[in-house]
Amino acid sequence: MSEPPHTYDTAPVAERMTDHVPHAASLGMTLTAMEKGRGTMTTPWREELVGDPETGVIASGVVTALIDHTCGLAISSACETPQPIATLDLRIDYLRAAGPGRGITAEAHCYKLSRSIGFVRAQAWDVDSSDLVATAQATFMLNPRG
Repeated sequence: MSEPPHTYDTAPVAERMTDHVPHAASLGMTLTAMEKGRGTMTTPWREELVGDPETGVIASGVVTALIDHTCGLAISSACETPQPIATLDLRIDYLRAAGPGRGITAEAHCYKLSRSIGFVRAQAWDVDSSDLVATAQATFMLNPRG
């Protein structure tokens, strides 16, 4: 059974989330893929994003921001109409440090929408999606009256 089409064009939402949100633009987040209820974004490795110069590993705060933003993208793409959302809870389990000199990819899936809450699971990796850097579980507040 296929998903019903959106009642609005989600492309401008994705563009706004990557190009017009200041921290997303500063971190170099780019949209990799988006479909209803799912989103994938990347942040490339850059020297100014390194948390510890001795290791050359991207900072955990960058990973957190990428996961949060990708979760928001998944929620927004699951909604039938555009609406403001806000992170209520974000739990991240860091499984390992990213490799030195490597960017991060995050993928999120909105698995449930209620009238006022969206539920999301996400994962992040550097090179191989079977060797995760982090996993996450999140809830977002929906504001359909905007």
